[in-house]
Amino acid sequence: MNEASPKTPDRSLDHAFFGHPKGLQTLFLTEMWERMSYYGMRGLLVLFMTAALTDGGLAMTTATATAIYGLYTASVYFMGLPGGWIADRLIGGQKAIWYGGIIIMSGHIVLAIPNDNTFYIGLILVVLGTGLLKPNIGAVVGQLYSREDERRDSGYAIYYMGINVGSVIGYTVCGWLAENAGWHYAFGAAAVGMFFGLIHFRLTTANLQGISAEPAVHMSPQGERRSWMTIGAFLIGVGLVTAMTLTGTLTLDPVGLAKNTAVAFTAIFFLYFGFVYFRGNLSPTEKKGMWALMLVCVASAFFWSGFEQAGSSLNLFARDYTNRVIGGFEIPIIWFQNANPTFIILLTPFFAALWIQLGRRMMSPGYGLKCAVGLMIMASGFGVMMIAAQVAAGGMQAAPYFLILTYFLHTVGELCLSPIALSAVSKLSPQRFIGQMMGVFVLTYSIGNIIAGLVAGNFDPSNVAEMPNLFRQIATFTFSIGVAVLLVGLISRKWESEVVHRKD
Repeated sequence: MNEASPKTPDRSLDHAFFGHPKGLQTLFLTEMWERMSYYGMRGLLVLFMTAALTDGGLAMTTATATAIYGLYTASVYFMGLPGGWIADRLIGGQKAIWYGGIIIMSGHIVLAIPNDNTFYIGLILVVLGTGLLKPNIGAVVGQLYSREDERRDSGYAIYYMGINVGSVIGYTVCGWLAENAGWHYAFGAAAVGMFFGLIHFRLTTANLQGISAEPAVHMSPQGERRSWMTIGAFLIGVGLVTAMTLTGTLTLDPVGLAKNTAVAFTAIFFLYFGFVYFRGNLSPTEKKGMWALMLVCVASAFFWSGFEQAGSSLNLFARDYTNRVIGGFEIPIIWFQNANPTFIILLTPFFAALWIQLGRRMMSPGYGLKCAVGLMIMASGFGVMMIAAQVAAGGMQAAPYFLILTYFLHTVGELCLSPIALSAVSKLSPQRFIGQMMGVFVLTYSIGNIIAGLVAGNFDPSNVAEMPNLFRQIATFTFSIGVAVLLVGLISRKWESEVVHRKD
């Protein structure tokens, strides 16, 4: 047995936080407060952008607001790719988390300023900061454990719980403030949440015992200097485009930009996927694994294009066509989005046990089949919304349980697809490309989020008669994609088995 050196503590002996390394407490609470700020603000975006000027909003059309929303959420995921690279090559994970959090907090502070001209600056800062913090805090969680430590999966489950607790706090606090104090007080609360996360991280950094304090790969001085110059040029470019847009020198069409970005992200995905497939010197078995993984990626992109209606079309439906008064209390609009993280907290142990029991009975479905089921269950949620829209089209307010049931079905679909898809990437990717393929897979989140924004642009709050048809189209399309994934999954399951068996 190898003994740990004095400079490298034996992490298997660290059980200070519910049987896990004490560093998990640091990351758990830091991520909880970061997610409080992110989801609290994200839940308000479309509502704020579409609210009338007299109500303190920006009075944008639904199509414009949802396109901006899609660009924002897609960019958050996309910027995680360079954010991870910066941590690995230049500053280390700990500094990425710290500086990313500062940039996020600065963005929320800018959003809290009641000045419409600074709105986009705030969004850009939150995107840049989240891209730096989010991928690296998750990576550091894994580094708390040795490869042989069986607590790793449980540790990630606890960490994931922190994400959902944070989102509940964010939706609750920011939702109440938006309706009772004003939009900018709610944005300010998001900044306070990130501030709490930063203070906790700084005070408890020692719990990480030096993990990811330095870059994983040390570049040459010339390479490091070139990298910083590239980053600086990019930031200057972003600053110039922002300044030109705010001064009216440059006019950007959010809907057109969203469409072009969706095409660009999709092209990048297929080009990189194809590069690994054709130029990666893969074995026949590895190529079968890539085909099976492609199916999972397609399912993921379409799933998030439906699921991410939560912050846009479903949010608008809650505002305009849902009876939010219960016993004399009017439910704040974004409180309905609390249903998703609450259901995740309640249902995650059940699904974890379900997959284990199916595995013991040798009945474990393939990755493609599980993703197909997740897609079809998510699609059924829009079937519920079709009925709710028919109620609204009849001149009545829909009961709140329509949205709650929809979020329940979406959560069940998420638990069938999201963790399974991540597992698929780790199992089906060629091992020497696993990091790159995880980055490529993240692009499916960006693609799905942009499509979600474009689809939500068809939601016209002033034309309630068209809503049942809109939700019917989403339900029909996503369910059809689920069926197609299911049929192909019957074939890809054999390929998955070959890959997993070979790697075992």
